[in-house]
Amino acid sequence: MFFYLIRRLIYAIPIALAVGFVCFMLVQIAPGDPINAIVPPDAPQEVVEQVRRDYGLDKPLPVQFGIWLLKVVQGDLGRSLATGRPVWSDLHSAIGNTLMLAFSASLLGFIMGCILGGLAGTFRGTILDRVATTIAVAGVSVPHYWLGMVLVVIFSVQLNLLPAMGAGPGGSADWVWDWAHIQHLVLPSITLAVIPMGIVTRTVRGIVAEIMNQEFVVALRGKGLTGWGVFLHVVKNAAPNVLAVLGLQLGYLMGGSILVETVFSWPGTGLLLNSAIFQRDLPVLQGTILVLSLFFVALNLGVDLVQTALDPRIKRA
Repeated sequence: MFFYLIRRLIYAIPIALAVGFVCFMLVQIAPGDPINAIVPPDAPQEVVEQVRRDYGLDKPLPVQFGIWLLKVVQGDLGRSLATGRPVWSDLHSAIGNTLMLAFSASLLGFIMGCILGGLAGTFRGTILDRVATTIAVAGVSVPHYWLGMVLVVIFSVQLNLLPAMGAGPGGSADWVWDWAHIQHLVLPSITLAVIPMGIVTRTVRGIVAEIMNQEFVVALRGKGLTGWGVFLHVVKNAAPNVLAVLGLQLGYLMGGSILVETVFSWPGTGLLLNSAIFQRDLPVLQGTILVLSLFFVALNLGVDLVQTALDPRIKRA
């Protein structure tokens, strides 16, 4: 297991470097001049050039990338062009809020998906299977930002049951584990959980249906095992594949929640990216995208290790 971990870490290093290069170049080739976010439109040309030199934007792109990468390795993501604050100071709290939202949505989607998928795979061909499949297809088809607006209209505007904006009372971005703050987490979590619920449902349904048709299940029943005992064996065989899907969905939610966070004004990385895009704030864009991408790489590594622990055949392969 130790050597497998070392090998996977070695494989992750070139992936991380490639991710950093892509993050840097994608932001650089986007249209617009980031200096416009700092200086006024009527600023003299010499002031514009001086600001460009101060931020190192007058150097060739390879030199800029080398300087940026060296700072990133040292833990310095630069300073925001719009606010002048260190990028990490804004990114730190935003990542925590997004991680909490993505984790709660993934947990909700995973639980509902496993229940629906397990029932559909066990009772395949029945009305229960068709209902679960319909819910799964609807979950992956409905745009989550549209669903978020519908939930806001119903539960916030008409019924006045749940808050629609912010992470706390008064639009606060500071999280506290109390009911007043948890209420702000309900609607965005449900909105984000719909897509992973549909994907997990379809995945679990297919895996359980395939396992239930295998010969060892018939043998277990022939030995006199009850339904609960057979269920435990099915779960053990389905767990590695389902875990891989869950890990991917958590990574997708971390990077793909920009629209939902904008709808609910949730102070996470999605809202931070949205404001940075409109302000053409290159350091914030690069730092946020890089951190989210590296989180996805680390998450995949963690899922691989857990899969290997659950199924030794993966290690031998």
